[in-house]
Amino acid sequence: MTDILFGQSYFLRFDPKLWEAMQPFPPLGTLYAASYLRNRGYDVGVFDAMLAGSEEDWASTLDRERPRLAVLYEDNFNYLSKMCLLRMRQAALTMIDMALKRGCTVIVGGADATDHADLYLAHGADYILLGEGEQTLGELVDCLSGQMPGLRQEILGLAWLEGDLVIRTPRRPDLQDLDELPFPAWDLVDIPRYRRIWQERHGYFAINVATTRGCPFHCNWCAKPIWGQRYHTRSPDNVVAELKWIKDNYNPDFIWFVDDIFGLKPGWVRQFADLVEEVGVHLPFKCLSRVDLLLRPGEVEQLKRAGAHVIWVGAESGSQVILDAMEKGTRVEQIYQATHLLRAAGIQVGFFLQFGYPGETRQDIEKTLQMVRMCQPDDIGMSVAYPLPGTKFFAAVREQLGKQQNWYDSEDLAMLYRGPFPTAFYRQLHTTLHCEFRAAKVWQSLRLGKPSAGKRWRRLARGIYYSLRLPVERWNLERLSHQSYQGIEAISPSLSQTEAATPTIQAE
Repeated sequence: MTDILFGQSYFLRFDPKLWEAMQPFPPLGTLYAASYLRNRGYDVGVFDAMLAGSEEDWASTLDRERPRLAVLYEDNFNYLSKMCLLRMRQAALTMIDMALKRGCTVIVGGADATDHADLYLAHGADYILLGEGEQTLGELVDCLSGQMPGLRQEILGLAWLEGDLVIRTPRRPDLQDLDELPFPAWDLVDIPRYRRIWQERHGYFAINVATTRGCPFHCNWCAKPIWGQRYHTRSPDNVVAELKWIKDNYNPDFIWFVDDIFGLKPGWVRQFADLVEEVGVHLPFKCLSRVDLLLRPGEVEQLKRAGAHVIWVGAESGSQVILDAMEKGTRVEQIYQATHLLRAAGIQVGFFLQFGYPGETRQDIEKTLQMVRMCQPDDIGMSVAYPLPGTKFFAAVREQLGKQQNWYDSEDLAMLYRGPFPTAFYRQLHTTLHCEFRAAKVWQSLRLGKPSAGKRWRRLARGIYYSLRLPVERWNLERLSHQSYQGIEAISPSLSQTEAATPTIQAE
């Protein structure tokens, strides 16, 4: 028997676009929580939904492990978990029911559970971890096992149901010294399977690492239910020690630093680069940054020295009007400048782009498309403005939202409020943008590279295909731009918000 079985509800198989891309990473947040509880003396196991086939695999694991406690601890470093996709919420509710039927006490933590504790409690969860969960979970498990005297009312960051009332204790302060946390429990997931998948599909093996928690910036569409506006960082020594452990044990070819902002603290990247060279753990990596941070003197050079291979930035829009409306705190010219610096240093750059923000016009969209043409990033990711609870954006459009307030999966791109254009427009914009981007990349590779004859002909065929397809896609986009927002239908009452909020009281 296992004392505690950890799981999470992000099933890669339930997200068709990302299942096709097949770049899986272990559930880092879940592994941190499992390691934290194991260090407190508990026997723990992990069910890894990332590579599982369905919720039935969770049921089989419950039957095999027979845990007393089932903890659905979502990976708060996975941006898709933070988006609270409806298919994954449905999976979580199914997994709760399966655990309850087997007599488990069920504890749930994560962004969606923090925002909608009443929904998860109404579906049978015994406790909800509000915000950052390791310490709260540790104290709760100690309380439930009789190892800690005291009452659950004294545990910060916890919610449970008493009759028809949701009881919430005050929010727990975030962990400030992240070096105190044990390294994630990598041994509890099937790392060899991850390696096989990566090598078979991409020819190399990548693994994920977190160096920070949170983000201090004020983009008014960015939901922060776990860490709020706070930002804490591990020391460069602690991160390099983990990298050395990972290299010694798993020898990955590539690292993905999953932080919202990598290396924000002044001087951190320089110290990190020094230690990487000193210890000998130089591994190529990708990370996320901001264009204004990349313009700090010497920043790009230090990132290159540390091993940066790809840096993604939240470009969002090529319109300054939209960036200002988002309270992004950056300027369009900084996007161009940062791209130039990265390219000069031999670092690839990816753009996250967001369309559909309130007030965005067709001209603003064209400015963004032109920015992509001019900057020629190495990769792009497109999203549509997505109102999540706790944001100024959500508050501004709340009265316009219907029953469906989340996307079903990452490919949904539904316009959830009365945005500038209908959902069909944004889905077509995604198609048009990627068609143009791929055509440009093919012709660029043919101009700059010297592929073999076979590869050259294949690339030429792709270039012709995208180039011939592009006028049709642009025509469809223009046609849809003249339609107005029509609203969307809720997918299913079981997947939507609760129809009536459960009353809540604050524990003293």
